[in-house]
Amino acid sequence: MIIHTEGIVIKSFDFRETSRIVTFYTKSHGKVKGVLKGIRKEPRKFGSSADKFTVNDIVYYQYSRSDLHLVSQCDLVQYFFSIREDYRRTMAANYMLELVDTVMPSEQPNKKIYLLMLDYLQALETAGDIDKLVHILQIKVLSLSGFRPHIDTCLKCRREVRGDARFSLKSGGLICGDCPSGETDFTVISKGTVASILHIEQNDWMKSLRLGLTHSVRKELKYLLNSFLVYHLGRNIRTTKYL
Repeated sequence: MIIHTEGIVIKSFDFRETSRIVTFYTKSHGKVKGVLKGIRKEPRKFGSSADKFTVNDIVYYQYSRSDLHLVSQCDLVQYFFSIREDYRRTMAANYMLELVDTVMPSEQPNKKIYLLMLDYLQALETAGDIDKLVHILQIKVLSLSGFRPHIDTCLKCRREVRGDARFSLKSGGLICGDCPSGETDFTVISKGTVASILHIEQNDWMKSLRLGLTHSVRKELKYLLNSFLVYHLGRNIRTTKYL
């Protein structure tokens, strides 16, 4: 089957003497891996060098018995020059790529993830508050991928948590002050942090950007989200240390 779609380059590596294998996150088919034959020998054969976090218009032949497909066309749509000129913006873009690559399964369409990646990259070009962008990205990726922490109600009594609560990494959610947890591996998070996460989950990208985050909420979000990802993914997101 021939597929024509847009894709953001997640990663690539050289293959044999003349080719390159590229992983794209596509608009229509999710995470897809394809080989660009001859791109290193004849760069002009394709309209893009398939650099990381570029947006490309691609055509590929989808093999039914393999997860490695043949890319016949790859034309550059957006390069994000201003991100590449700044080290911290580049690291924040690389963090997005690693997070999506780790969380999202192959060849399962999720258009909302693709559009989120586009929104993030476009905002990253000019944003002064990169930490805020990263927090919004983390919360939305967890929500859209099905990994979201349970913070709507207490895990034990299922009632709304009105004050500060304990967050259990093991159980993946909140436990209110009235319920015994039987656990020692938890962290206390404020009502403001819970409200911020819910606001970002429930609103679009632009409304999420307008949300004000206090220093204490940012500190809690950084610890909570990074710890949650490591615990439930079973591995570190390596680019976290560069943010």
